Amino acid sequence: MPKRNADEIAVSRPRRQRSRRQRSRPLKGEETEVDHIVEMHNISPGQARELVRRYGNDWRKIDEAAKSYKEDG
Repeated sequence: MPKRNADEIAVSRPRRQRSRRQRSRPLKGEETEVDHIVEMHNISPGQARELVRRYGNDWRKIDEAAKSYKEDG
């Protein structure tokens, strides 16, 4: 195996992964999704934000979870 110089090694390192800490506010664009979920399912904005954080853009899962919030509440 040939030796690689420092420039080649730096390029081959993976980028630092995103922090897994929970965000307190949705990212730009997510607020629109939160508003849509609140209007469609009549749940609180906090519940809608939690669904967006948990399921991302998987609308099928968000709809199912929002319906369960409505049944529980």
